[in-house]
Amino acid sequence: MGASQGFKELRVYQLAFKFAMEIFYLSKSFPPEEKYSLTDQIRRASRSVAANIAEGYRKKQYPKMFVSKMADADGEATETQVWLAFARECGYLSTEKETRLIAGYEEVGRMLGGMIAHPEKFSR
Repeated sequence: MGASQGFKELRVYQLAFKFAMEIFYLSKSFPPEEKYSLTDQIRRASRSVAANIAEGYRKKQYPKMFVSKMADADGEATETQVWLAFARECGYLSTEKETRLIAGYEEVGRMLGGMIAHPEKFSR
């Protein structure tokens, strides 16, 4: 596998991608009036987690750039949690689904925190 595909092997990327896809399917049931607000925002933020991980991993030989992108991914994961709370509060998402997804994003955040603290483990 080429270096450009290495990010797909990262457990944190796999989780972020899985959660973004789950949010995509769950958000299909959001009301039409949310299309240009909550639906777009939650999809964008959740997808940005995986995208930033991939981008940062590609720059792993540059520790500052790597850390910056992983920090961006962590910020997007936090933003996604806020949108999940809005979705639940608006009645579009069950408490059970919100709780499970929030826990998933907390795990992603912990993994990203480890990557940020130890970028040298990812450079060659």
